[in-house]
Amino acid sequence: MAERSLHGMRILVVEDEYLLADDLRDTLVEAGAEVLGPVPSVNDAQALIAAEAKIDAAVLDINLRGEMVFPVADALRARGVPFAFATGYDEWALPERFAGSPRVEKPLKGAKVMSLLGPLLEPSAVG
Repeated sequence: MAERSLHGMRILVVEDEYLLADDLRDTLVEAGAEVLGPVPSVNDAQALIAAEAKIDAAVLDINLRGEMVFPVADALRARGVPFAFATGYDEWALPERFAGSPRVEKPLKGAKVMSLLGPLLEPSAVG
């Protein structure tokens, strides 16, 4: 099965576990994406979002060394950037405003992440 190419897409990765972040970056680069980050904290992610004119999608770890990533998700949503949460948490752990947001279960596997990003990057998913 052919995976959707991410050629030319700029994907933000917010993940505090180095090995997971590195594996995810490799997967995205192999699919043709330009990876923004990975960044390990809410502050770093917010600074990167403010500095970047174009972000096509994001993968967000929910818990960043005890700090929740939800302010980053709010900033992305305000810009119309689709995102998915990468987490071991159940959906009920998400704030109500993110109920139904796409989630990919940890451990992150390349095929799972790619199958989740494809629909996020469809023209109808943004806006």
